[in-house]
Amino acid sequence: MQFLQIRRLFVIIFALGLFTMATRNVTDPDVWWHLRTGQLMVQTHAVFHSDPYSFTRFGQPWIDHEWLSQLLIFGLYRMAGWGGLMVGFGAVIAGAFLVVFWRCPGRPYVAGMMTLLGAFASAPSWGVRPQMLTLLLASVLLLILEWSYERPKLLWWTPALILLWVNLHAGYALGMVLMALFLVGDWLDVAFGFAEFGSKDESARSVRFWTLATVIVVSAAVVVVNPYGTAMYAYPLQTLRSRAMQTYISEWLSPDFHQPRYWPALAMILATVALPALSPRRLRPREILLLSVTTYAALRSVRHIPIYALIAIPILSAMVQGWLEERGIAKGFESKQTSMTPAKTFLNAVLLVGFLVFLVARVRYVWHRQADAESRELPALAVSFIAAQQPPAPMLNHYNWGGYFIWKLYPGYRVYIDGRADLYGDAFMNDLATTYYLKGDSWRSPFEKWGIRTVVLPPDAPLVTALRALPDWEAIYSDKQAVILIRKAR
Repeated sequence: MQFLQIRRLFVIIFALGLFTMATRNVTDPDVWWHLRTGQLMVQTHAVFHSDPYSFTRFGQPWIDHEWLSQLLIFGLYRMAGWGGLMVGFGAVIAGAFLVVFWRCPGRPYVAGMMTLLGAFASAPSWGVRPQMLTLLLASVLLLILEWSYERPKLLWWTPALILLWVNLHAGYALGMVLMALFLVGDWLDVAFGFAEFGSKDESARSVRFWTLATVIVVSAAVVVVNPYGTAMYAYPLQTLRSRAMQTYISEWLSPDFHQPRYWPALAMILATVALPALSPRRLRPREILLLSVTTYAALRSVRHIPIYALIAIPILSAMVQGWLEERGIAKGFESKQTSMTPAKTFLNAVLLVGFLVFLVARVRYVWHRQADAESRELPALAVSFIAAQQPPAPMLNHYNWGGYFIWKLYPGYRVYIDGRADLYGDAFMNDLATTYYLKGDSWRSPFEKWGIRTVVLPPDAPLVTALRALPDWEAIYSDKQAVILIRKAR
């Protein structure tokens, strides 16, 4: 059986390994309001244009840029429950990195090692979330851009990709940026004497350059084909300019390299600095441009590390492969295609079946641990108490719990805030931080403005400590996840 040859077996097991890594419990704070929104869109056959979930922003304009992703998320959940979401998004993430693998020189072994390093670097951002669809589409776009040096007509697939992307997630703007960087990078390659891969003469280079420029214009034009029209041009920029999001939301913060989970990303960044001095393979101006921009983005925000990995993995693989070839070591990473004896075929089949059994066992284990993961990460018991005892509204809730409350308690309760930070705005987020951390004398203002009667926050929240000390507030529920306090009737 030819597919059981060692190289092919390596690729199969590598792909299955990526899928196993990417299949994890559903705990992202936003997945819950995505589920509810997808459910309501299916029921009403309409896309939301105003906020239905909060009492602080109810009825105000809302750009639900992830509407198509939410339909996908709810569709997977309705068909196969939590297991469907885990498996579906595990496949999306694994697919994104398999595409990166196919972009790498040194396949399969060197490329596999570099791709695995990039996967570990990106893993803290993985989950059931629309951003993973952006990761996959960005990976496909990079494949198209690189293969287009041999086949420029491939570039005409990008407008369709952007059209799908803009309706799945506002990360479509990343696609536009990547195309623009390739365009500028190609000009720099020519200016510094680097010819494009596969271009035989100046005419071919010129055709591809102007084809890419035209495709960028067409892709920008199709962005308006979404439920929110031209508003989607400005939306990504508004998000990036939000100071509150970059201050209070952990994934928008810079990576803390004291934490082991960010060490693979640090290793990649250091490798891209050190390897050019060791490898005979020279970096092209385009590659330097792409690496510089994405490295800055990754150092600025954890959220951007996966995008950096998409760029860095093939470059690292090429430099390592060049270093191995210069030293005559590369042949040790190449297995000769030998005839498959029955014994070899049997052993490889046993290895493959063993890994498949492990994969199935791992997915089943994660699936059955969903309830425990939910209780560990979210106030599941407190929500059950609220649903049963019905404490009075309006209710002030923790930012990370708003989406969970929308899934579990809406429409009985509307939230004070949830993960849609763009809807609430910087001023509102700053006011919440002032209240939560008891900054100055204005921390009471939300209670006066909104008439808050119930508070649901973590036990160590400074606001909880303050309210416990006030005579007109009492705790009616407490566990290690949450405390529920209500204002006493006057």
